[in-house]
Amino acid sequence: MSRELFAEIREAQQAGERRVLATVAETRGSTPRKAGALMLLRPDGTFTGTIGGGCGEAEVWQEAMDTMGDGKPRLMTVDLTEPVDGDDKICGGVMDVFLERVSG
Repeated sequence: MSRELFAEIREAQQAGERRVLATVAETRGSTPRKAGALMLLRPDGTFTGTIGGGCGEAEVWQEAMDTMGDGKPRLMTVDLTEPVDGDDKICGGVMDVFLERVSG
């Protein structure tokens, strides 16, 4: 997976197209993915890779779209310890995710 992801980053850089890389920097407790997990987002909202799915990944997607627009890197915390509306935050852990625009 990461070979294709990094190839896409290289191609986007050469074409001057924007991409945002989300990297799980640190985890505490039970999380769907561990440190080093990657997700690469495109301007149209599609992505490759995963940092775990569910509403936690949706939170990261939203912040990544902000980074896509303004180019500012972000470190965000995704808290998977408390269910919100539904049962999709059942892991019980916390992830710190670093977002950076890697091209464009």
